[in-house]
Amino acid sequence: MLTGPWRPAARLRRALSPRGALALHRVDGALSFALRAALAMALSALPMALTGRADQAVYAMLGSFTTSFGRNLPYARRIRVLAVVALAMTACVGGGVALAAWARPRDGEAGAVLTVVATALVAGSAKFACDAARLGGLGAVLLLVSFAVAANGAATPADVLPRTALAAGGAAVAWALAVAGWSVYPDRTLRRQARALVGRRRRAPQILPDLALPVLIAQTGTLARPDSAVDPARASGPAPGAVDPTTLRATESRAAELVTGPAHGRTAVLLVPALRMVLGTGVAGGSALALGLGHGYWAALSAAAVLHSINVRTAAQRAVQRTLGTVVGLLLALGVLALEPRPMALVLVIVLLEFFLEYVVARNYGLGVVFLTPMALLLTDLAAPAPAGTLVQDRALSSVLGVALALGCALAVVHDRAAVRAERALAACAVASERAEGALEDGNAAVLPLVQARLAAAVVELREADDAAAGELWPAEVDPTELAAAERRAYLLLDRLVRRG
Repeated sequence: MLTGPWRPAARLRRALSPRGALALHRVDGALSFALRAALAMALSALPMALTGRADQAVYAMLGSFTTSFGRNLPYARRIRVLAVVALAMTACVGGGVALAAWARPRDGEAGAVLTVVATALVAGSAKFACDAARLGGLGAVLLLVSFAVAANGAATPADVLPRTALAAGGAAVAWALAVAGWSVYPDRTLRRQARALVGRRRRAPQILPDLALPVLIAQTGTLARPDSAVDPARASGPAPGAVDPTTLRATESRAAELVTGPAHGRTAVLLVPALRMVLGTGVAGGSALALGLGHGYWAALSAAAVLHSINVRTAAQRAVQRTLGTVVGLLLALGVLALEPRPMALVLVIVLLEFFLEYVVARNYGLGVVFLTPMALLLTDLAAPAPAGTLVQDRALSSVLGVALALGCALAVVHDRAAVRAERALAACAVASERAEGALEDGNAAVLPLVQARLAAAVVELREADDAAAGELWPAEVDPTELAAAERRAYLLLDRLVRRG
């Protein structure tokens, strides 16, 4: 074991290791999700483009980013979550346009500084909200993109309401498409994820918070764990589909609140990543402004993309992914802009890029950046045309600046609360396991579903807390053997609870 002055250096080297940055993940339902996202953008933007207002179609497209959230949410929760996201996306666009009309960041330094500050505050707020709601993926970055694009465009007071309405329309279309499948196949998402668990094609803890673990256990008869925490000899049970759909939805509705419950009371844990986001985007945007970079808000967006992570290690991975993806994406954008496409053609290309973005981003964020980069450039060119070489140069310089400053910010702001969270999660999981054992001994069937849901929430929180703390510079004082034993005990108890129920 390393001791003395070498131990901090080893932790720093481990945290900044880009290992895993190029790994590809298996994703279920990626094609249907990508088609839905592209359709939402097309339905939102094409009417404006066909009437000769392609520049205004940008704001409808920003609203349609709503569909990027809630990829794996069950329909019952997706309806509520995406409604809130739609409101947030509309507010970001409306607030951005209002700021552009009032501060006029293009015309004076004071307005530009105010816009940088506002962008940083929006970034931090979006990060905090997405983490609290356990919304992964591009999450806060897309909210920030909507605000930044709107805030850095040319606008007058008369533009605020029309552009906000366009964003609201795009968000409404995205929401409607995202929940349309409920009337046809209300349990599609739950059953697909149940099959994924049984097939051991994913790490269970990564998806259970959004999918109501007790429901999946009820569907599949057991919880399939990649590390065989549940005895394979006891892994038999009813096949997916054996549970009545009405009962399934009712159980999911009751369990969802319990499974996501540990997010409450973690304000201190959530504040540090949000603070990193505020500082990183603020410093990046301010530095780009001081250096006179055109489209300097792209530096803030690059910083936000790196800092929209769970710890220093994932921030380092995002930095590698962002850099490599941006290089390829800029070449793609340069090829498209060199053809000098008409506005209608630009809209169609952006829709196509949205399809590829949503199809690959869950597999690897770097692949997503390959398509996100030209999409951002084309959106900017659509709203305010500029020479292709200027756009590409601004994007390249801003990306380098944003990524470098984001990494520095991630290292400068030490997240010691992540270690505390892991320690508390281990204790909470032990308490939940003891209560589950007591309930099994008492034999009171009425309390078993509640005990089961609370134990599921505790073990999910334990895995998430440990993953977050493991990539920080401040280590958690948790014995890995003790943690593994606690997880194994919890999953064995969950298996017993299902069989008893």
